[in-house]
Amino acid sequence: MNARFLWIALLATSSAGAMAQPTDTLAKARESGAIVMGVRESSSPLSYALGDSFTGYHVELCERILKGLIPRLAIRYMPVTSQNRIPLLQNGTIDIECGSTSNTAARKQQVSFAVTTYVTEARFAVKAASNISSADQLAGKTIVTTTGTTLVQRLRKLDKDKNLGATIVLAKDHAESFLLLESGRADAFAMDDNTLAGNIASAKSPGDYRIVGQPLGVEPIAIMIRKEDANLKKAVDESLAKLMASRELEQLYDKWLLKPIPPRNSVIGIPMSESLKAAFAAPNDNPAEAYEGKP
Repeated sequence: MNARFLWIALLATSSAGAMAQPTDTLAKARESGAIVMGVRESSSPLSYALGDSFTGYHVELCERILKGLIPRLAIRYMPVTSQNRIPLLQNGTIDIECGSTSNTAARKQQVSFAVTTYVTEARFAVKAASNISSADQLAGKTIVTTTGTTLVQRLRKLDKDKNLGATIVLAKDHAESFLLLESGRADAFAMDDNTLAGNIASAKSPGDYRIVGQPLGVEPIAIMIRKEDANLKKAVDESLAKLMASRELEQLYDKWLLKPIPPRNSVIGIPMSESLKAAFAAPNDNPAEAYEGKP
């Protein structure tokens, strides 16, 4: 079934509040033979649309884990946004989210996260011709970020602390945020470095853009699971620990972050950070707050 038709059908079912909240997703998946994976449409290279299908580092990672846990499992893909990903997981519309969600203390009150599989630094994407290289040069300018992300509050704090007087615009998704930069309606796009690099790599003229500025924050990104889904979290964490120990996860990282990826065979070019190397060496689900003040 086309992902968008699946989206409509499942939302119609959940809109009346009739969708149950299963506490054991694995048992449900074994019984039905299927699972619904929440994915992103424009969070390359972690999770993004490729024609009518979805791909990326986190998408492929989740596929490996889920099919390893339940052979011949049918995976159904549903696009989610920064705004609706948590509600759709909570109400059972999706069973697992394999996108680009930062693990924060506030979000852990609502959902669970598997052990960290990516660590991102938030920066700015700007047009190279603008000669913007730091946040200070954004005084009085328009900055876009995506609604429902941690960057909203970070940008507002930055604007206040530096007295920038900037106009902060919230776009519905990462694709729209980049379009505002591309079309000149925004001077900078603030977001995770991987998302910025992914959107630039997919642009018509990647060389027209660059990523600048000191990090606005360092955040762990992980697979998101329903809070009461203890069995699924345990199974996913154990699978990830094995992939980390065997260095298969490092190889998957290299495939998506350091080698050519579709659709343009472009290279994201973000080497594995020391923070992520540490997370692979000692798997953990620490939230972003645990990374504050670290280099």
